[in-house]
Amino acid sequence: MLTNDQSDIDNLTDAVGRTIGEIEKVIVGKREAVEMAVTALLCRGHCLIEDVPGVGKTMLARALAVATGGTFKRIQCTPDLLPSDITGTSIYNQGTTEFEFRRGPVFANIVLADEINRATPKTQSALLECMEESQVTVDGVAHTLPAPFFVIATGNSVEMAGTYLLPEAQLDRFLLRIRIGYPLKHEEVAVLERQVLHHPITEVRPVLDPTQLRHLQDAVRRVFIKPGLKDYIVDVVAATRDHESVALGASPRGSLNLMHAAQGWAAIRGRDHVITDDVKALAGPVVGHRLLLKPEARHRGVTSEAVVDDILRRLPVPGHIR
Repeated sequence: MLTNDQSDIDNLTDAVGRTIGEIEKVIVGKREAVEMAVTALLCRGHCLIEDVPGVGKTMLARALAVATGGTFKRIQCTPDLLPSDITGTSIYNQGTTEFEFRRGPVFANIVLADEINRATPKTQSALLECMEESQVTVDGVAHTLPAPFFVIATGNSVEMAGTYLLPEAQLDRFLLRIRIGYPLKHEEVAVLERQVLHHPITEVRPVLDPTQLRHLQDAVRRVFIKPGLKDYIVDVVAATRDHESVALGASPRGSLNLMHAAQGWAAIRGRDHVITDDVKALAGPVVGHRLLLKPEARHRGVTSEAVVDDILRRLPVPGHIR
């Protein structure tokens, strides 16, 4: 297994720090949420942000896109959005007497699917192939998406009218789920002060380009993780399948995503190896949205995050990896 030297990690940490600094020109006081979004990008995953309206979900996505220097497209999800509106379609050209493929907005480095739960399940599923295979198949022809390719989707967790639940298969494609939450009073005052004359999104500047970002993604995959920690990750995910409140636990994709997310979390903290705390910090955001709770558990107010926390409390950490 290839590993990083300390200079690689130092360069990654510096690049991530500059990226987060640009994003925090817009997002105030939500360092952990910003770090998790950056982690998802570094791990070649995708990110789902679920929260109430107005807390900065869309601004986080826009600022991340600008700071990383890639192409950016926004898809405003509505009930009448069609799959071809996302992927593109073939159009007959009378001049050449041939069909030409017109690319949809998914052909970008960073794609914001805004209020994804307002799109119909058929349209939501159009993103499945894109997110899993980084390609689009239209009329039997596969079209490769740009690299890096990152989907950051937002969902309104309050308004249920006119929304559709995301299919379990699609939820499983998101590396992690983030909740931003309301700001503290002094943070909200800072938001007001920054927007007296103009929106701070205009001040965000690119600090990376797609080539540099791909190098950082490669460096994250080389972060060392002990065999014992891999066992612990599998034990955590396997425990979701036997938990008394869970009808359907996380799949092996959950284990794989938790390992990769822990590598990213370690890297942005300046370490070339994963520790147990990295796994514990990412377990809820990575595994929680993959769980299907039993109806009686939902009626008792049990949440998927509470289930993961319960598993982490119950499951002993092997002494040789502490």
